[in-house]
Amino acid sequence: MWHRGWLGVFCLLACVATQAAEVTVAVAANFAAPMHKIAAAFERDSGHRVVLAFGATGKFYAQIRQGAPFQVLLAADEATPARLAQEGFGSADSRFTYAIGRLALWSRQSGVVDAQGQVLRDGRFDRLALADPKLAPYGAAAEQTLDRLGLLAKLRPKFVQGNSIAQAHQFVATGNAALGFVALSQLMVDGRIRTGSAWVVPAELHAPLRQDALLLKRGQGQPAAIALLAYLRSEPARAILRGYGYSF
Repeated sequence: MWHRGWLGVFCLLACVATQAAEVTVAVAANFAAPMHKIAAAFERDSGHRVVLAFGATGKFYAQIRQGAPFQVLLAADEATPARLAQEGFGSADSRFTYAIGRLALWSRQSGVVDAQGQVLRDGRFDRLALADPKLAPYGAAAEQTLDRLGLLAKLRPKFVQGNSIAQAHQFVATGNAALGFVALSQLMVDGRIRTGSAWVVPAELHAPLRQDALLLKRGQGQPAAIALLAYLRSEPARAILRGYGYSF
């Protein structure tokens, strides 16, 4: 493992700054907003360039196995990086949890979603957006939540599924669904929900949304990839994460 505290990160960045390189990163859709900020800070501090691709973790899994040129995976779960490492597509000892996410039920309109999520039981809405549970861990967490609440069978006919949490959010933001399950990080800026109304789903209603990072085979020995993973564990990066509702 590379992490030896923030001092170690600075040393690593200083060592590679004179050999600026590029790192290609597959990023879970829920992590888009914070990753843009982290990448900008990392580029400024290290001199490296970051190329980001956003999407569903399940799709990235298939693409990486088919030879996609990513050096780092920032998944929305812990199972996918573990599986890729086991299958020889990444370094097992590089894997770590870079963030723990939260699920939220959201409407773009204020006053629609109450603080206890009772709107789900009332059922006075036409469509409920969520990410495809087979591709996106946040979609799986949404189904688990509804199952725990005893509402899965009742509400399934109202489902509108996106291929990622980004598309699920878009369905609600554009009014194509009255409300939907999204990542809390999609709603927050500087620790506050920006717009509409939301219920932050209690963590005990679904499996923990542990999001793991993995150095992929193409990133092994690449200074920019190694430095970026170290930077994700630094206090500047974690300060950004807290502002989007993540823990670690």
